[in-house]
Amino acid sequence: MALIVVVAGAAAAALAWHGRAVPVTVATVRTGPAVELVYATGFVEARQPVAVQARITAPVVRVLVAEGDWVTRGQPLFVLADEEQQALVAQAAAQRRAAEQTEQRTLTLFRQGWVTRAARDQAVANADAARAAQATAGARQGQLVVRAEIDGVVTKRDIEPGELATPNRVLAQLGDPTRVRVTATVDERDITRIRPGQVALMSSDAWAGRTIGATVSEVTPGGDPTQRAFRVRLATPATDLPLGLSLEVNIVTQRHEPALLVPADAVRDGRVWVVTAGQVHRRPVRTGIVGPDMIEVLAGLAAGDTVVINAPEGLAEGQRVRTGPAAQPANRPPAPAVP
Repeated sequence: MALIVVVAGAAAAALAWHGRAVPVTVATVRTGPAVELVYATGFVEARQPVAVQARITAPVVRVLVAEGDWVTRGQPLFVLADEEQQALVAQAAAQRRAAEQTEQRTLTLFRQGWVTRAARDQAVANADAARAAQATAGARQGQLVVRAEIDGVVTKRDIEPGELATPNRVLAQLGDPTRVRVTATVDERDITRIRPGQVALMSSDAWAGRTIGATVSEVTPGGDPTQRAFRVRLATPATDLPLGLSLEVNIVTQRHEPALLVPADAVRDGRVWVVTAGQVHRRPVRTGIVGPDMIEVLAGLAAGDTVVINAPEGLAEGQRVRTGPAAQPANRPPAPAVP
């Protein structure tokens, strides 16, 4: 009898719990755009950046440009010390004159039959080599004036008079500020989702509330194993972006519209609680794009269904519930519009 009483009491308690309406927070399944974004950081650079370097090693005598100066192709930027090269040019000229004099004498003797054809050929070859050496020395002297290779702006200058210019040292950076691109760094976990042609949304602290549009133009084939990231080039129609400006980038990798959307807190282990006629029923769902606040539902729900958010522990199939709407987040900034 004691056992029967205990069992009967437990059953009565279960029925009482089952019959009591549990307060829950609910939301309505709605339709809207489902957008998957890949976050990255980037910076603005010239579409055709040019690093200015000297071809020979020599001290810098004069710096002819400052950062921000417009330059044209062929314009002198830096003048290097040329004393040593002038001496080499003079030496090459003297060797050329000596070789040409020997060449003339040898040709005269060859016509008179006093030297062999081999001697004549050697004298001609020596004179040709001396002339080429003088031309090379002159060309190297011309390289002591470092010139611009493109029309553009000096975006950076990294040398001063008296410093040593070497072929592996960048003296300045040139670029056209009217033709820019954005280079973004994308985590290697996300790079497989990036494709040329995808839309990107960019923002900067320099313009609060402004969204800058862009398009993925190139995904570099090689990544950086140290940073575990890849570079992605973005083309943008914006013409007022200063070179070097840092940007936050969101690349749209998927967009479904219209899509069924439910709050992310309503889905747990691939299931949701659906409220029907004051009772809850657990229903499996198949999800698509997952966002921080909303989840796309591909199957298992219909627009207008009521689902439970943050279902309380112990909620049972068929449980009676008392519903209340979900609280709206306060002062939440609006999401940028995706074109």
